[in-house]
Amino acid sequence: MSTRGKHRDGAIAIAVIRCLSAIRRNVQACVLVRLSRCLWPLALASVAGCTTLSSSFVDTMKLVANSHFSKAPTLEQVNANPYAQLEVQTAQEGQVVLVLGNVDGTREVWYGNPHVAVFTEHGRVVQTVGFNHDLDGLHAPADDPFVRGLQMLAVPTDYIRTEDWAPGYRYGVIVNARLVPAGRTQITILGVPHTVLRVDEELSAPAAGYRATNHYWVDPGNGFVWKSEQHVSPELTLTLTVLRPYRGSQP
Repeated sequence: MSTRGKHRDGAIAIAVIRCLSAIRRNVQACVLVRLSRCLWPLALASVAGCTTLSSSFVDTMKLVANSHFSKAPTLEQVNANPYAQLEVQTAQEGQVVLVLGNVDGTREVWYGNPHVAVFTEHGRVVQTVGFNHDLDGLHAPADDPFVRGLQMLAVPTDYIRTEDWAPGYRYGVIVNARLVPAGRTQITILGVPHTVLRVDEELSAPAAGYRATNHYWVDPGNGFVWKSEQHVSPELTLTLTVLRPYRGSQP
């Protein structure tokens, strides 16, 4: 698919998710369930009728609309789904399994019920849509250490990025970050052990009175981020676990 087509598919999905998320936050729960089930197909049908969408994109969005994952997905459930899958946990929203719906260069867009989207690049969250609080954007420096690969870190590394937080129009927040390699460890995903490197990321935004520490568990050979705990805004922390990697980034 062309780059223009990828941008279009992603923009349409985000518009749908934002509309449904607004409804989710403002409609009583008993009415919400019925509306959600109806609006996903209607929204997809309407955008498909006025623009040419990729068949894989439409298939993915239909899967998102109809999926009902358990709170603890099993290996069998994950293998039954042909798409790359990402488990996301938050203290506010609970646990959900997202499917990969769009890839644009190094940016991967993951969609899931209840109408949320998570954008990642090199394993780091750079945007969220549909949560009660969102990361509207993360702007990394030209010499971004995530591009080089976290497995390359031998000593603590400092860099500066800016972030946009919503709601509240808190844009261009300067965040000082320090990446600290913390040695090898082992994690288990769906019963499969992985030997990984843990990298801690200390964050500080003095102007916003904000401090936090992120954690990444990465493949020591190629830097693939299997799991992470990321504070994407002062109010939102995501724990991400790759259940089924995208074949283009799978180690």
